[in-house]
Amino acid sequence: MSAPDLSKQQLQRMTAEPGFVAALDQSGGSTPKALAAYGIKGGWTNEEGMFALVHEMRTRIITSPSFTGERILGAILFENTMDREIKGRPTADYLWEVKRIVPFLKVDNGLDQEKNGVQLMKPMPQLAGLLDKARAKHIFGTKMRSFIKQANRDGIREIVNQQFEVAAQILAADLVPIIEPEVDIHSPDKAKAEGPLKDALLTKLDALPDGQRVFLKLTLPVQNDFYIECVKHRAVARVLALSGGYSRQEGNERLRKNQGIIASFSRGLLEGLTAQQSDAEFDSLLNAAIQSIFEASEVKIAGTRK
Repeated sequence: MSAPDLSKQQLQRMTAEPGFVAALDQSGGSTPKALAAYGIKGGWTNEEGMFALVHEMRTRIITSPSFTGERILGAILFENTMDREIKGRPTADYLWEVKRIVPFLKVDNGLDQEKNGVQLMKPMPQLAGLLDKARAKHIFGTKMRSFIKQANRDGIREIVNQQFEVAAQILAADLVPIIEPEVDIHSPDKAKAEGPLKDALLTKLDALPDGQRVFLKLTLPVQNDFYIECVKHRAVARVLALSGGYSRQEGNERLRKNQGIIASFSRGLLEGLTAQQSDAEFDSLLNAAIQSIFEASEVKIAGTRK
């Protein structure tokens, strides 16, 4: 199958089929915390050893009988994971060819210092080369995260402007971006920040040329169905929800109250899994987690995008 045909098939899967997106993209800064939650505290002497351990963790998850395209549409990877193999195949190829799960790649370099109540993404001078490598490794789309702490309209507009500027470069490289302007769930300004965020997103979405599609990955809002205009927008392939520090139970409960949004959980997905569990116990717990998130991600809205 040619690359354009494969991308079209994967886009159709991502936009029309039931399921959710697994976020397996913990990078250098968050990897020790992810390993600690998995029951591995230390045990490596350098970064390569740390990444080898986290790849073992991700391999155990991805190769689990529960982790298949029947309930999982896509998976977001860190570059180091993309560069490695699972059972003798490049990770992205294993995901699609064996599991029928669409591979995405985290492309940002982390967050800059807070200014105007937000944290923009750090500069990405390596992005063009990374996008070339992603295409060569059969990655379908990308993800990049910014962080909103306060209801500062100027800061939020900067966040959205930067996200769409980078998204334009990603679209030009024939990849589909996930735009993630996360709102801090602990912010006392959370509800006030969501209004200007939605306004800024809709302005940028309206300006996208016909035929261009992006994904949005958003913090679940205070007001249910607050992002329904985004869900229905012609330029939005799908709206994903991040767990953002919510427990799986709370994330699922909030998700059920927001029509048309599906999960893209990380901590919410991996909650309770440890290296010390037997394979049977591990798979049983992962299966239950996947099923609960799949059910919470049930799309409950019909209608034509505007």
